Amino acid sequence: MKNQKGFSLIELLIVVVIIGIIAAIAIPNLLAARRSANEGSAISSLRTTHGAQMTFQATSGGGNYATSLGNLATPGLIDSVLGSGTKSGYAFSTTAVALVTATGTPATFTAIGNPTQLGTPMATGTRGFCIATEGVLGASAAGGASTGDGVVCSGTTPLNN
Repeated sequence: MKNQKGFSLIELLIVVVIIGIIAAIAIPNLLAARRSANEGSAISSLRTTHGAQMTFQATSGGGNYATSLGNLATPGLIDSVLGSGTKSGYAFSTTAVALVTATGTPATFTAIGNPTQLGTPMATGTRGFCIATEGVLGASAAGGASTGDGVVCSGTTPLNN
């Protein structure tokens, strides 16, 4: 019986503990990488929305911006996934204020993207983002959501764009 080959129970337990330690180190890094990728996608989606709004105003908006993402998705200015309002763990919306020719007030818009799961261990992002007519992309503080009123973004700090 001395020539039996295989691993002892202690050796197997040591291997299991080592795998557990590696998993405990790797999983938070993987979640952080996912949140970072979602934030990058949200930034890109808002820049796409800004360009689509500019195209919409110049072509079919009659001087006004689209009042919903669906209005941008219908002519194909944005993809249908972004047009649905949710993409890569972020919820998107847009608000527009119409052109007032009597007073000369120009049309404006804001587009907002906020994480669908904020402040949870499985958070899809840590910051909200907003872009307004002038094209300056802003981010809310970590753990915050962005807001906009159709003219300006509130509670955001401009990103280095």
